[in-house]
Amino acid sequence: MTSLALVVAHWQPSLRELTELQASRHIAPGVWSAKQILGHLIDSGVNNHVRFVRASREDGLALPGYDQTAWVEAGDYQQRPWADVLALWVAYQTQLAHVIDTLPPDSLDHTLSVGGSAPVTLRFIAQDYVQHQLHHLNQIPGRAQP
Repeated sequence: MTSLALVVAHWQPSLRELTELQASRHIAPGVWSAKQILGHLIDSGVNNHVRFVRASREDGLALPGYDQTAWVEAGDYQQRPWADVLALWVAYQTQLAHVIDTLPPDSLDHTLSVGGSAPVTLRFIAQDYVQHQLHHLNQIPGRAQP
């Protein structure tokens, strides 16, 4: 599994280089800007934080999903300064990296279902979370360039 802390350390320098204009750029209507992508990753972190903590203590949970578009709109990341969005992403992902790294080993096989989906293990949720971060981070360079 790729460490979330390593993901943050790898991406932080290049994200800091983006200007406000680059981070705000929309390549097409309805397509998220870099600000909105990081906002989505923050929102995903909030929702997954609950999953990590609860599933580490209780097996067989059924937890709700969330409307990612509604969360990004409610967060209004597009109107926030890029430096603020980036700082929040770094701080929150750093905390989640610690949470993931300190999950009790015996809890990693606990299962949970999210939004009515088939049950998966906490290990899968943690690994998928890191992959989800990478998936969206890899979208940012192409969206920030004119």
